[in-house]
Amino acid sequence: MTKLVFAGTPDVAVPSLKAFAADPRFDVVGVITRPDAPTGRGRKLAPSPVKAAAIDLGLPVIDSKPRTPEFMDALKALNADIAAVIAYGNILPKEVLDAVPMGWYNLHFSNLPRWRGAAPAQRAIWAGDQTSGADVFKIGEGLDDGPIVASMSVELTGRETAGELLERLAEQGAPMYVDALAAVADGTAAFNVQSDEGMLYAHKITVEDARIDWSAKADAIDRQIRACTPNPGAWTQLVAGGEAEDAEAISLHVLAARPADSTQPNVPQDLAAGMLRVGKRNVWVGTGSTPLELLDVKAQGKKAMRAADWARGARLSPDAYLK
Repeated sequence: MTKLVFAGTPDVAVPSLKAFAADPRFDVVGVITRPDAPTGRGRKLAPSPVKAAAIDLGLPVIDSKPRTPEFMDALKALNADIAAVIAYGNILPKEVLDAVPMGWYNLHFSNLPRWRGAAPAQRAIWAGDQTSGADVFKIGEGLDDGPIVASMSVELTGRETAGELLERLAEQGAPMYVDALAAVADGTAAFNVQSDEGMLYAHKITVEDARIDWSAKADAIDRQIRACTPNPGAWTQLVAGGEAEDAEAISLHVLAARPADSTQPNVPQDLAAGMLRVGKRNVWVGTGSTPLELLDVKAQGKKAMRAADWARGARLSPDAYLK
C-alpha cells in the first residue's frame, strides 16, 4: 500500500481526497490544507472544506504554512511515498517537493498547456472554448509545466458556469487521479513532456475583472458572467435615474443572464448599452450588440432573486441604467 499525503483547500478538492481515502491501493497518511479562515457575516474562523472532510475521515491535518520549520517537521514525520495536490493555494518550495520520494502530482482543470495558472476553467468559459478537461501532471519548479501522466476531455455546453464546470471536472477527474498515481507508484505510468505550443495563462479573476462593460457584445458579457459565477461574481452599478438621478449608484450582482432571443416580439431592439427595459416577466439590458436578458440578480443589501421580481420591487424609472 502506497503512503500518500494529500494537499488541497476548496470544495473541488474534496472528491479526490475521498477517492484516495476509499482506494485500497493507498494509505492517506496526512492532509495538508490552508489555515482556518474567517467566513460569513460574523467572520468566524472556519476550516477549509478539505480540512472538514479530513476530520470526518479521521485523517491528520497539517495547516501551517509550507515555508515554516513546523511544516517540514510534520511532513517528514508522515513518511509519505507520494503526494497529491489539487487547488491547495500555496506554492510548494523545492525542499518540500524533494521531501516526498515519488514526487507531487497535481490535478489541473484544463488540458495543458492551454490555461496554465490559477483559473483554468473560468478562463476556458470566458474565452468561449468548446472543450475543457483535466490533466494529472508531476509538479516541478515551473508553473504547471511538468510531464503529464493522465488526461481527460469534456465537451462544453456553452451554458455552464465556472462553478458547474469545476464541480463536473472535480467529480469526473477524481478516479482518473487515483488511477494515475497508482500507476506512478507501481512503475507503469507514462510521462508525457508538455509542449509550450498553444500555451495560455489563466490569470486569477479579480473583482475588478468581473465588472461588466455593457458596451461589449452580448455573447461576450454572457461568457463573462458565467466565468465569474460563483466567484468573484459578475457585477455592475445601477443608476436609478428619474428623481434619484443624483443618488449614489448601487452595486448589482448578475447571477444569471442570457443573450435575448431577438426573434421574439417582446424583445426591445433599440436599447443603448447599459439601458434597462422591464417587461412583465423579463428584464433586458442593452449591450454593444443585441440585448441581454437578466435572469437572477442580487442588489446591494438584498437577497438574490429573479430579475423580474427585483425590478418590480425596485420601481425603476424608465431612464434607469447600468454602468
